Amino acid sequence: MRTGIFVVALLASMLLAPAVNAASEPVPAKLLKSTSDHTKFKALQQEFNSGPEVTKACLSCHTEAAKQLHQTEHWKWEYKNPQGQLLGKKTLINNFCISPASNEGACNSCHIGYGWKDDTFDFTSEVNVDCIVCHDTTGNYRKPAGLAGNVIAKTMEFPPGSGKIVKGINLKKIAQSVAKTSRDTCGACHFYGGGGDGVKHGDMDSSLAAPEKEVDVHMDALGLNFTCATCHMTKGHQVPGSRYAPTAQDKGAAHLRGKEYKTIPTTCQACHGQAPHKKIAKLNDHTDKVACQTCHIPAFARGGVPTKMSWDWSTAGKMGPDGKPLTIKDAKGHPIYMAIKGDFVLGEDVVPDYRWFNGTVTYTLRSDKVDKNNEPVQINRYEGSASDGKSLIWPVKIMRGKQPFDPVNKTLVVPHTAGNDDTAYWTNFNWDKAIAKGMATIGEPYSGKFDFISTESTWPITHMVAPAKNALRCRDCHASGGRLEKVPDIYIPGRGSDHARWLDTAGWAIAVLTLLGVLGHGLGRVILSKRNH
Repeated sequence: MRTGIFVVALLASMLLAPAVNAASEPVPAKLLKSTSDHTKFKALQQEFNSGPEVTKACLSCHTEAAKQLHQTEHWKWEYKNPQGQLLGKKTLINNFCISPASNEGACNSCHIGYGWKDDTFDFTSEVNVDCIVCHDTTGNYRKPAGLAGNVIAKTMEFPPGSGKIVKGINLKKIAQSVAKTSRDTCGACHFYGGGGDGVKHGDMDSSLAAPEKEVDVHMDALGLNFTCATCHMTKGHQVPGSRYAPTAQDKGAAHLRGKEYKTIPTTCQACHGQAPHKKIAKLNDHTDKVACQTCHIPAFARGGVPTKMSWDWSTAGKMGPDGKPLTIKDAKGHPIYMAIKGDFVLGEDVVPDYRWFNGTVTYTLRSDKVDKNNEPVQINRYEGSASDGKSLIWPVKIMRGKQPFDPVNKTLVVPHTAGNDDTAYWTNFNWDKAIAKGMATIGEPYSGKFDFISTESTWPITHMVAPAKNALRCRDCHASGGRLEKVPDIYIPGRGSDHARWLDTAGWAIAVLTLLGVLGHGLGRVILSKRNH
């Protein structure tokens, strides 16, 4: 009897003990990942009426941040490449929106500053730096196109006279919620370059905000969950890995994260080394001629967002039956014609083109002479060859365009496309006025005549790395009509262009003769064995 009572009491104490302990012990506070709680900073305990006011508060603690950013390409949108070309908004031309010059109000919503609307912008001002655009975690930070990178802190009508009311954002709450950069903050600009989601790069779009493993094995939101900064590791806000001077071939060994090194790596070899294939070592024989991306990114624009493959400005300006600017959409609802922009060709799951590339990119600058006899004009040219010892075979996106140029001065032109004034093309569909205004803005001559010229630009494919099971197989390249069919100056066994007819004929003849010899020998043995029997 006593034993039974003891067992019951023991069981009861065991059942009640956790409840008693849970009730008596305090619940631990949720720990922050950061050592700083920005909601407690005195400088952020105020209402902010503009972006520069927030930056001033940030600089009260982060005293050197603006000075560091002033030294980056992100700040001036200017870079002098190893060839001595000064790449900037007045010298560079693209075959998407053509140029930010004369269109600063719209284009500069992606600038890491406030108020860059024309050449009067003060690049020495520290409070003009936009800290939040890279460090927001709320997802509520917005810089509407048309405000030259400024934010709307108080509810207002925008654009003026449109009747559209835009609510102001809570800069105080946003400033108190800042943290490290993320795919969302980097992607707010880089995913949407060229006028929309996925337009420019082909391997960067909104699908990378939270991708599945099949889209990108490194950024897989439920797996490795890399941010952009995992590879593009910064020092003093300097972001490595520019497409203006990319590293085409990295011959170094794998780096250990945290270890001191002279240059910050953004290459595949920086983590995977020179012999990454452990199970099939033969594949390592390819790493001296083939970029990792060539096999491991079988296609781009794989996340469900199409990319632009062609943009024809010459067809812009058409009106619909209702007299309003015409827009035509494809079956999925994506615009393939817009009166303000012209015709588009979109692509998803696009197989890349392939080029020898040694890291040197030469640009056709706005002042360079162009001629319709040499179409298409190469907006940028990837240098490299099989014999220079520096090149690898790289996957690229080739963007094809048709854009205005001056046939008298023989130069590509900068049109004023975006805006509400009567010289903006999007307002009056008048190329002559738009080009005259754009060229006057950058202080360059315009003959008064224009025509359209075909162009091509090359974009490296280096994101959207697929899982190993989806990488290219031998037959994808080593076959007639394979992916590397058009890559010159290299012998690839099995490739159609490497077939020598006389050698194939001789080989088949030898094979047939060998087979006949074996059959004849066998037949003779059979006949002789029957005679002997």
